[in-house]
Amino acid sequence: MPVFQWLPGYQKNYLRGDVLAGVTVAMMLIPQAMSYALLAGLPPYVGLYASVVPLLLYAVFGTSRELAVGPTALQALLVASGLAVLADGSASQYLALAVMLALMVGIIELLMGLARLGYLANFLSQPVISGFTSAAALIIGFSQLQHLIGVDLPRTDNLLALIWMTLQQWQALNPVALLIGAGSIGLLVVLRWLNPLIPGPLLGVAVATLVVWLLRLDSQAGVDIVGVVPSGLPTPAFPVVEWSLVVDLVPIALTIALIGLVESIAVARRIANEHGYDVSPDRELVALGVANMGAALSQAMPVTGSFSRSAVNTRAGARTGLAGIITAGMIAAVLLAGTSLLHFIPTAALAAVIMVAVAGLLDFRIVGRLWRVRRDDLVMWAIAFGGTLLLGVQTGILLAIVASLLWFVVRTTRPHYAVMGRLPDSAAYRNIDRYPEVVTYPGVLIVRFDAQFYFGNVAFLRDTLRRLEVEQATPVRAVVLDAAAVNQLDYSADVMLHELLRDYRSRGIGLFLANVKGPVRDVMVRSGFVAALGEQRFFISTEDAVQAAREWAEGTTA
Repeated sequence: MPVFQWLPGYQKNYLRGDVLAGVTVAMMLIPQAMSYALLAGLPPYVGLYASVVPLLLYAVFGTSRELAVGPTALQALLVASGLAVLADGSASQYLALAVMLALMVGIIELLMGLARLGYLANFLSQPVISGFTSAAALIIGFSQLQHLIGVDLPRTDNLLALIWMTLQQWQALNPVALLIGAGSIGLLVVLRWLNPLIPGPLLGVAVATLVVWLLRLDSQAGVDIVGVVPSGLPTPAFPVVEWSLVVDLVPIALTIALIGLVESIAVARRIANEHGYDVSPDRELVALGVANMGAALSQAMPVTGSFSRSAVNTRAGARTGLAGIITAGMIAAVLLAGTSLLHFIPTAALAAVIMVAVAGLLDFRIVGRLWRVRRDDLVMWAIAFGGTLLLGVQTGILLAIVASLLWFVVRTTRPHYAVMGRLPDSAAYRNIDRYPEVVTYPGVLIVRFDAQFYFGNVAFLRDTLRRLEVEQATPVRAVVLDAAAVNQLDYSADVMLHELLRDYRSRGIGLFLANVKGPVRDVMVRSGFVAALGEQRFFISTEDAVQAAREWAEGTTA
């Protein structure tokens, strides 16, 4: 496992970009880390703890040069939704569970990386990810209304419950807190519009903090503030949690690990493609696992790659992992010497930071694209979006994954097929439904199945061939199976081919195969199908197979 992969090729001209990016991301991360800890139901300083050691460890083990690791809104929401019912109202128990969760996520990601399971990042389709993140962004945004209007609400990740509880508390809102929050949102939006590299979150929080401190709004107007932030770096320690609670954390940890994997790999690949290098999903898993284990030893919450901070990191000029090290160093400096500056930060301003950040996760434009391109994918988007909104984050993502897998199974059990004919004046064969001008031959049925042959679609393939035979205008005397799109053949499908061959022979119908790939033919050889059908019935082109089938058909009808 190579470390500091970016170090051997480091060049002097990288330094300026790395320093600028490291400082820029740090100014963005300080308020964001505190905000996301608040979103997770944890003390704001826990977010800062999660922004030192994990960043250093990822810089050592990661393969992405620009990925910005740390607390994220989605991870924080998953922590809050998973721990709400386990902590039993105890703040210390809640923190211990969050730290244990970070350790478990780290172990899971590390083991997945060592087992080379990085390909699992491909199992969640883009529509499912978009539907889930859009719904989660709405839940996150509405969950911050309580801080924005200055009221206390029970934790929940059900959007309808959030809206209803907020409406019930509307008369108790704090107009000063609302003014601070709304003003912070407006300032953040304007600064982002002017220049995305401006550290809007830091400036917005700084202005709100200054106003609260000067006017003493915490005591005079009841504005909630962060309060005392412990100075110094966290003392390394392992979390102590009852074993029964550890077992209860397993599904939450698996969910966070999977979402973290998809989140990080997606943004890391996008940036790597833009800059002309590759990232290793397996090594990324190892790096994220080590980073989360470092977060646990730092008494912090789970971490992963951030979309927004990675984008800022890239635009600010980051070229290597040194940018992350500089970011971690600045956060450590704040913890060592600047925690007194954080005392008067209003939680309404932190809520504003979260709401503006998660607004970028909303993606409703994809609905129109999916309607035009693939409406079945639109159904997957709707399931992920609706399930997450109505049932909660964990249930929603589980429902989306199950629905995706079921739909994948359905599509593979009923694959696309085509009855084919020859294009005039050529040896090319095409679907008769798409090319009406193709030439067909009486008594010869030419079929192409665009899928692997396996136990799940055996019945569909057999029934389709029978139905197509019945639908032909003249009795079928020969069948040509174009296997160009068949990549695999399992035992059940091979048994079906033997049965099909026996049926055709009993009725005097010839079977001919074209374009059979090597691995598929190997299975046929080992099963005896090649010997049963005969080597002479296998052809390397559809044209040759059809010519032999025509001769067979003409001979049997003569």
